[in-house]
Amino acid sequence: MSLSDKFANAARARDELSAAPVNPTNVVIERVLSATEAIIAGRPTIMAGSNNYLGLTFDPDCIEAGRAALVESGTGTTGSRMANGTYREHLELEEELAAFFGTPHAMVFSTGYAANLGALAALLEPGDAALLDSEAHASLYDGCRLSGADVYRFKHNDPDGLANRMRRLGDRARDALIVVEGLYSIRGDCAPLAEFAEVKAEYGGYLFVDEAHSLGIYGDHGRGLAEHMKVEDAVDFIVGTFSKSLGSIGGFCASRHEELTLFRYASRPYIFTASPCPSVVATTREALRQIQNRPELRERVWANANRLYPALEKLQLNVGPHTSPVIG
Repeated sequence: MSLSDKFANAARARDELSAAPVNPTNVVIERVLSATEAIIAGRPTIMAGSNNYLGLTFDPDCIEAGRAALVESGTGTTGSRMANGTYREHLELEEELAAFFGTPHAMVFSTGYAANLGALAALLEPGDAALLDSEAHASLYDGCRLSGADVYRFKHNDPDGLANRMRRLGDRARDALIVVEGLYSIRGDCAPLAEFAEVKAEYGGYLFVDEAHSLGIYGDHGRGLAEHMKVEDAVDFIVGTFSKSLGSIGGFCASRHEELTLFRYASRPYIFTASPCPSVVATTREALRQIQNRPELRERVWANANRLYPALEKLQLNVGPHTSPVIG
């Protein structure tokens, strides 16, 4: 197959997007004005799709934490933790994440994508069964594919569909990995985690929840949808990203299972990826403190969502199934 044949689908996608009024692949942010505004095509533009839920990208304390870390530790680590060593701040962030989630263990990755890839590649191997929500993020599918596990999709947010899949697995269900998100970023709907936990209790398996979009927003302490639905004890692995509510970049996995500490020996995305730079770690740690100490940030998000959602419905726009900070 020639190169042109291999990229035929990509070329078609490019042509379709180019015919649209705005091609999202060509949007250039010329200058950032604030957490919610930027100059695009020469005009001030509201950045409604930035995922900057709590607006912490311009928080003065987060900026100062990053600036101090740059001065003290430089611009980057220039290598992986396996090759170049772990900075003290990496361990401190992991300890703070574990304490935040009430788990004994947490592990930091360089991006949210790498967190999903790395955690799933460590947890699964050929012959294992992974059950994925049909609308799960691409990184969750990619992580399962990287592992070589057998992947079984079930209908989006459908506990009965999951139960049917688990039933067909027979004895394999005991060790299966159930992979879902908390808040989905396309429709803005939430996983029925309590019902999924019931399926797990009946058939076995491990529950893996990506709280990327629900971290900082759901739960009395901002831990995510599992906290909000009071099913944290049923969740075996929580993953997420720093690039949404925490306004930074990076990812993590938190768990009560001691095996998480062995990921650093079994996860290729962790072993071979440069570790998060000091300034990113510093801003993330400060943002995590903000989530815990400033509940008004979470309250403001919900006030905005509760105001915007019915207003869009009144305009007869097609919005998601229920009010949430993501309006699809």
